[in-house]
Amino acid sequence: MKIIFRISIIGYVLAALFNVQLNAQEVLETGGRKMPSEWIDKDTHHKVIRLTRNDRNNLCFYFHNNPFVGDNMVYYSSSFAPTNTSGEETYNMTSKDKQIYLLNLKTLKSERLSNHPTPMKGEIVFAPRKEVYYQVDDSIFRVNIDTKRESLFYVFPSDFRGDITSINADGSLLGGTKSCDEEKELMKKYPKKHDYFGRMFEAKFPRTLFTINIKTKELSKVFSDSAWLNHVQFSPTDPAKLMFCHEGHWHKVDRIWTIDINTKAVTLIHKRTMPMEIAGHEWMGASGKTIWFDLQQPRGQTFYIGGVDLNTNKERKYQLKRDEWSVHFTSSKDEKSFAGDGGDSGSVAKAKNGMWINFFTPSSDTMVTEHLVNLHNHKYRLEPNVHFSPDGKWIIFRANFEGKEDIYAVEIKKSEYVISD
Repeated sequence: MKIIFRISIIGYVLAALFNVQLNAQEVLETGGRKMPSEWIDKDTHHKVIRLTRNDRNNLCFYFHNNPFVGDNMVYYSSSFAPTNTSGEETYNMTSKDKQIYLLNLKTLKSERLSNHPTPMKGEIVFAPRKEVYYQVDDSIFRVNIDTKRESLFYVFPSDFRGDITSINADGSLLGGTKSCDEEKELMKKYPKKHDYFGRMFEAKFPRTLFTINIKTKELSKVFSDSAWLNHVQFSPTDPAKLMFCHEGHWHKVDRIWTIDINTKAVTLIHKRTMPMEIAGHEWMGASGKTIWFDLQQPRGQTFYIGGVDLNTNKERKYQLKRDEWSVHFTSSKDEKSFAGDGGDSGSVAKAKNGMWINFFTPSSDTMVTEHLVNLHNHKYRLEPNVHFSPDGKWIIFRANFEGKEDIYAVEIKKSEYVISD
């Protein structure tokens, strides 16, 4: 077994003299078996911690949804069920006892926030009010993380059953999309993504963007189109700016758009410039000034993290190698560094060695990449998704490399210890 020790021999001697216990960590291959609560990844020498320590399935939020309130993180947890008969992870199922929990990132203590017999969706946190919004069927609920008081907030009218996905910067509006009945029937008939995705794109069913006023509970239709409107996200700084996408086969759509909900002005953010070009999995940087996205010119051949300045419309891009591409990327609070969750050989990049949690630093027009966690024991049917921790020192992600779904954090700074046999 390898253990990580401090570099300084003098430090070791002093520790022994003063009876100070060295902070040693096991150096282990990540996953493939039950792991200790924390370890050093043997391939990267970065420290990994399991944040969720229970017998349930635990999932952090989708990559562009903020889960943090101070030193706390909101997450989903459901009763443990490894897989269903088709081998899908529980996050793709109507999970048993799927509830919202709160994790203190300092103490790792978890508390349950929701209590519903029916699984919820939503992933909406408004940190200034310490509120979490989520949806159960046609009803929207909210809960305060301090008081744990859970209440019914809104019920959709019978002729307008929408899905909430985001809250705006000043906490005055919820936003989301409404689909038509024909789309819902198609989803029931073809519940698997590989079955419904192409059919949904070709059908061109109408969808509507809407908002719900938090104070008055007034529902307003913002924009409608005969396109698959999806990935709805409010700006983190501009209460009137709403980003959305035209979902579908990425090489067939100009995907990324914004709308000013006051003026109703719609703007295309990135227009494809060549056959088979794709841009997607977009997110807004913390400053609200840049929309970032996965850019491939063309698909599966040349890879970038792209960004468009919303004030100047100027576009920039940082090139990645094939094995550095990720299913999802995200940016730090100052937008000077990035992280990605990698991808297996079945993903669009077809990478031979792409299963890593990665940390990226821009340098000229490329990204300098550092591997943080080796995910070769992770099954990518569960997308890891990545978040910078509130203090910017860790990357938080979800994985199944221990045989069930849990939430982990990896330290961006390499261990201060060196390997010794």
